[in-house]
Amino acid sequence: MTQATPPFRLQAAELKPLMVRSNGPAAQQAFGHLGAIGLAGAALWHELGTWWAVPLTALLGYFLAFLFNAEHEAAHQTPFCTRTLNHMLGHLAALVVLLPYEYYRAFHWDHHRFTQDAEKDPELARALPTSYWGLAWIVSGIPTWRDRLRLLFKHGLLGRVDVAWVAADKRSLIVREARCYLSVYAVVALVSVLLHSLAAVWLWVLPVVVGHLFLRPYLLAEHTGCGHSTNMLENTRTIYTNPLVRFFAWNMPFHAEHHAYPAVPFHALPRLNALLAGHTTNSARGYHAAAAAVLRKVSLDRRARSSQQAPT
Repeated sequence: MTQATPPFRLQAAELKPLMVRSNGPAAQQAFGHLGAIGLAGAALWHELGTWWAVPLTALLGYFLAFLFNAEHEAAHQTPFCTRTLNHMLGHLAALVVLLPYEYYRAFHWDHHRFTQDAEKDPELARALPTSYWGLAWIVSGIPTWRDRLRLLFKHGLLGRVDVAWVAADKRSLIVREARCYLSVYAVVALVSVLLHSLAAVWLWVLPVVVGHLFLRPYLLAEHTGCGHSTNMLENTRTIYTNPLVRFFAWNMPFHAEHHAYPAVPFHALPRLNALLAGHTTNSARGYHAAAAAVLRKVSLDRRARSSQQAPT
């Protein structure tokens, strides 16, 4: 990777107040997110069998899928002041989205260390598709769910952890974690069978799969089409969006800010954005603009591939 220009850095006096962790904002955020899930779930349960179940499934799915952002924030140990509360939040969110917390922490650590490095960034292990159909396949979430299930069974049943981003001394922890998660899922399935209930399907499995249709475009917008330098203000995109999206995304649309200073808690990212806005390279006004940037990147890659394959 190349270093295009020296990155802008905040002074310690500016940064230090932003790095203060606080249980208050974290509790408000967590209970607000979980409370919305509870209300949407209750409404969906009440309306099952009616046409209202369709939009309510999408709404609940959005809330559930975006628990990924709660897991992400907890992986940085920045929401709460104590590790125990961060771990509790992280594992709860991780169970919902089938992405074990300790495994994700290892994965995400390498993503931050090697952002946009084609050889080392684990988020680039699956290349961006060079066709619109390939992009639609990624957005569908099917490859994501397939990979997560494979990892759970590989780690939990076979006891094998061989990815580069998990250190050798952490592999036994990842195996134990996967087995605990599989045990929880098995208990949910067993209780559902014994009670002849499809509640887990209607209130969790189906909505979270639907919700991933919203989450995947959001995630693609974070880095797709950005630079490949080591400057986090160049290789990451910030999205200016509405307060509702920012809330359920735990302020992660301020993503360039987060990558530049990952120790800053989610609740301080708007203030960090005010300090860095003039120094970020990639930003978009709304996710429609971000989606357009992703489509442009796919189109450019498709043209480049076509020109390489064209006969000379």
